Amino acid sequence: MANDATPRRKRSGGRAANARRIRAHAIEQLPFHVPRNPDAPTEPLAPEGVAAIHDTAMRVLEEIGIAFLNAEALEIFREAGCHVTGELVRMDRHFVLEMLSRAPAQFTLTPRNPDREITIGGQHMVFVNVSSPPNYWDMETGKTPGTRAQCRNLLKLCQYFNCIHVVGGYPVEPVDVHASVRHLDVLFDKLTLTDKVAHAYSLGKERVEDVMEMVRIAGGLTEAEFAARPHMYTNINSTSPLKHDQPMIDGALRCIRRGQALIVTPFTLAGAMAPVTLAGAVAQSVAEALAAIALAQYVRPGCPVALGTFTSNVDMKSGAPAFGTPEYMRATQMTGQMARFYGLPMRASGVCAANVPDGQAMWETSNSLWSAVQSGANMVYHAAGWLEGGLIASPEKFIMDCEMLQQIARYFSPDLTATTPDDLAFDAMAEVGTSGHFFGIQHTQDRYETAFYQPFLSDWRNFEAWERDGATWTVARAHRIYKEILTEFTPPPMDPAIREELSDFVARRKAEGGAPTDF
Repeated sequence: MANDATPRRKRSGGRAANARRIRAHAIEQLPFHVPRNPDAPTEPLAPEGVAAIHDTAMRVLEEIGIAFLNAEALEIFREAGCHVTGELVRMDRHFVLEMLSRAPAQFTLTPRNPDREITIGGQHMVFVNVSSPPNYWDMETGKTPGTRAQCRNLLKLCQYFNCIHVVGGYPVEPVDVHASVRHLDVLFDKLTLTDKVAHAYSLGKERVEDVMEMVRIAGGLTEAEFAARPHMYTNINSTSPLKHDQPMIDGALRCIRRGQALIVTPFTLAGAMAPVTLAGAVAQSVAEALAAIALAQYVRPGCPVALGTFTSNVDMKSGAPAFGTPEYMRATQMTGQMARFYGLPMRASGVCAANVPDGQAMWETSNSLWSAVQSGANMVYHAAGWLEGGLIASPEKFIMDCEMLQQIARYFSPDLTATTPDDLAFDAMAEVGTSGHFFGIQHTQDRYETAFYQPFLSDWRNFEAWERDGATWTVARAHRIYKEILTEFTPPPMDPAIREELSDFVARRKAEGGAPTDF
């Protein structure tokens, strides 16, 4: 670890394009920016419903308690005056609310390229790639276990697409790399192939500390500079029902103590790990999340945190998770109301249960993405590339999802709802009058290039022309675009001395054995 006297190296990165739409390599896309969601959120719960879920969550924390399988956390809760019996912690609602009052309503994350800085909270809405599937699917390979080469290719997509703001997790788990050093190889690839915000898995102290140190090195930062503001984050899940495990809480504490951000996301499936009713499932999820957030705010008041939701239902015949369902959408919207009630930023997800990038995949993903919009979510995990309930990552699905993300970003564009005299276009209507059309008038021609969003996967020809010209189906076009991106991809610039330091760090940690795999 560097000390404060370590010389600060030059950071790499350039200014994003100012044009509303730019052509970058294989496809036309909007410039990198974090969309702002100006819409009033959907609020399915009446005020008394919000109060009822809050009261139930508080009763869970006070009367039932949350198990913390982490000795350090238990000692901290004892010090805070909570009731600790064995591994079970019960905490008073006044304590919880006091801790929540310390949490910021929004915070920024600054990666090695400061032009990729993002804000979590307020009206901001950032999108994150698919993370952690063990399997990979594309049109050439079919379903296969993930490899490092496939992971690198998906990282290139994460960097290429401006609508992806955060490179979370492993886009696919490279099972051909031993688990003890997997985090070192993937983070090296992530930090050299992308210049966006990265994240650390809380799976043992070595992984968390290694990732934080690699992010610090990649940014050319001293330890003091790294700890002064968040440059990365960790996302932890509870072990539902009503439990937090050892490595997740350990990683959360390590990150916040070094000034980095924490997302707490219970993964609750109604009817399996949570009550079958949505109100009960959301109340349990909120209680699990707030317990960990309260711990973080007691340890480091004001540390950046967010409340996550991953509440859905199951197929009651098979027990398999279901995603993109009406229940999933409502649970997301309800959790959004609770996040606003507590003044916390919120994380949601873009998900589906389909096995291949087909119609089911797209409507379920669309449902989940729009529920995130409706809920006022600030961070949307798994927004591109997710299949089979998180068991598959697919580059074709990634391309198709990025099409939807661009449409969402365009939907938020202020010019769509502008009401200036020029936008109201009275003079244009007067010019056309009661006959003729608007195609050729100057008002239209001046806006010809930028008037409407142009999808990069759609083909607007009529069916006969489409069929005659041998046009391909959407998934095949996505596969072609994926291959074009790989061919044309250029990594973002990095100071050679920083790259060498990263490489040396990886080599040293591998020689030391990396991280244990028996925790």
